[in-house]
Amino acid sequence: MFHQLTKRTFQNAKPTRRTFLKFSAGAGAGLLVGAYLPVATSSQAKAATADGEMMFNPFVRILPDSSITVLSKHLDKGQGTASGLCTLVAEEMDASPEQMQADFAPANNEFYRNLFFGVQGTGGSTAIPNSWEQYRKAGATARAMLVEAAAEEWDVPASEIAISNGVLRHDGIGKQAPFGTFAEAASSVTPPADPPLKTPDQWVYIGKDFPRVDVPAKSKGSIGLFGIDLKLPDMLYAATLRSPRFGGKLVSFDASAAETMDGVVQVVEVPQGVAVLANDTWTAFQARDAVTAEWDFSEAENRSSDAILEEYRALAQTEGTVFEEHGDALAGLEEAETIIEAEYSFPFLAHAMMEPFDLTVRLEGDRATFWFASQLQTVDQAVAAQVLGIPAENVTINTLWAGGSFGRRTTPDAGYIVEAAMIARNAGTSRPIKLTWSREDDMRGGYYRPLVVHRVRAGLKTDGTIAGWHHRIVGQSILKGTAFEAALVQDGIDATSTEGVAESSYAIPNFRGELHTTEVGVPVLWWRSVGHTHTAYAMETMMDELAEAAGEDPVAFRLKHLADAPRDAHVLRLAAEKSGWDTSPAEGRYRGVAVHKSFNSYVAEIAEISMDDGGRMRVEKVVCAVDCGIPINPDNIIAQIEGGLGYGLGAVLRNKITLIDGEVDEGNFDLYEPIRMSDMPEVEVHIVPSEESPTGIGEPGTPPIGPAVANAIFAATGQRIRDLPFSEHGLV
Repeated sequence: MFHQLTKRTFQNAKPTRRTFLKFSAGAGAGLLVGAYLPVATSSQAKAATADGEMMFNPFVRILPDSSITVLSKHLDKGQGTASGLCTLVAEEMDASPEQMQADFAPANNEFYRNLFFGVQGTGGSTAIPNSWEQYRKAGATARAMLVEAAAEEWDVPASEIAISNGVLRHDGIGKQAPFGTFAEAASSVTPPADPPLKTPDQWVYIGKDFPRVDVPAKSKGSIGLFGIDLKLPDMLYAATLRSPRFGGKLVSFDASAAETMDGVVQVVEVPQGVAVLANDTWTAFQARDAVTAEWDFSEAENRSSDAILEEYRALAQTEGTVFEEHGDALAGLEEAETIIEAEYSFPFLAHAMMEPFDLTVRLEGDRATFWFASQLQTVDQAVAAQVLGIPAENVTINTLWAGGSFGRRTTPDAGYIVEAAMIARNAGTSRPIKLTWSREDDMRGGYYRPLVVHRVRAGLKTDGTIAGWHHRIVGQSILKGTAFEAALVQDGIDATSTEGVAESSYAIPNFRGELHTTEVGVPVLWWRSVGHTHTAYAMETMMDELAEAAGEDPVAFRLKHLADAPRDAHVLRLAAEKSGWDTSPAEGRYRGVAVHKSFNSYVAEIAEISMDDGGRMRVEKVVCAVDCGIPINPDNIIAQIEGGLGYGLGAVLRNKITLIDGEVDEGNFDLYEPIRMSDMPEVEVHIVPSEESPTGIGEPGTPPIGPAVANAIFAATGQRIRDLPFSEHGLV
């Protein structure tokens, strides 16, 4: 109850510079503190109260027992964001790691917006970069207020009070006390307008391995941590029968068999199809499968993926919309001594998160409460309110930990929130309803990484430098028709389709990039590292082909074209050095390299593979170098590189989503096989020391692994892999 009540308090509170929230947790009053939004980072942060004072954002909660809860405005899907934010706060407060815990902030865009998005949400590897100053200021503010409260109580100058490991101390009078002693008194202290932040030489935790705050609860299997195991009293369980083809419409249905099954409570029609409500999830699934339905596919996507691919290949032969041009690519190619042409195809991919969609909703009159792993709280709250016809402030979202996402939970249309809200509305009950998607529901129900085709013509001068590069991309827009279109689609160019090719780090004097944006009825969405999932592959395998044609070492050839990109060049040199690139690999081993910038971070990966007698390859080792600015938590950076690399490797090895007459063939992990421990290579990660502001780390490890392995395959076999996955070529 405390958990829910405090979240509601935060949602409605509007503390200013002179008013802090005091709250009761049954054990005495505590302190809720925050920090100003950095105005320089976001123009939307200039909100002010009626008397002109800056709005105050609640981020830190201190209880009388001295525990510190950091309110994370970002969803943690396992990537360690909550621990990273706790690190920043603990650093500035001089708290002990053992004091730190995390909770998720309520849906409140005024307080918790992503400073890069303008809405509350998590994605694009922005959680730490946009919170870097904000959460440190929250910790510094809390520290200053506690010090002031202690100074007043002890009647000593605040400048004489020291803090370490969460204990305030004045050596002169021999007194010390934990934070909780002054939590209530500190709530009456006027917060500093701009608290000073520590300098790097003063850091105790930043740059070190800070303990993950989620490990204890996850290790113990705490009930209700994830939405899929959340249980509320008197709960109903729902499952939905949806169209087997995207865009299909329900004509009629027969639920008589389902309605007679034990445990079935109700069957309701919703725009998405037919929902069955039962006393448990298994019964809901079984009853849902017993419903028969007739669908109208006249406006559905009825093509097979092979037909879509052929259409894309034809488009790649025609001129598209220019997304970037400098120099004269066509003239450069005319003058080139050597020209290489290549066409690449990338299939639809599922996100395949371990925890499928689940969402619990309770509708009580004109108020609705949701429990789920919300990744776009502002959008989810607004859409739920619109569907239910109630004010947004009457929609409470309790964000839970997520068992993965990889982009899947950031649906701009809030589709599964709409579905759950419609079920609750049409069921006409105030009982909580838990909607669960099965693995097959999730795998066959969209959304996907788009199917994409690249066509590249690149040429070399006699001196081995690039003479010209002509690049065409064919694929769906992820952003078209969403709230993000206005900002990220300019002149018909979806930036997520071209990123990684556009504004390449390589010095290419004559370049022309073109885009064909297609209209296909398959729902698409960002997938871990978004456009970089395919653009890095096309760029880095072509760079390898050019290096071979130039008769140059692949690393040296890249470095020659990275003269104006020092951070790219540095990670490439570091990876090469640590992998022993200049020495021959062991007999039967072959290496490939790739370097790519994404989300303002720089990653180079050198993959080492072996081949068995049947021509199947195995990735034995990957050496990585990463520059993501100030490394807040090196252990977590290593984990994210390992995880991102593994996720990308699993996809290029075997994964594809196949449509047959508009219906997705793959429904579970038998046909869409995730990476297995036997596939996972040894991974060695080297982090570049940096004084630059932190940049993204959740996604940048994914793009280079595919091309690095593909280039190693060429070193082993002489075969260039231009159509993914590798399993299509008998390599796994």
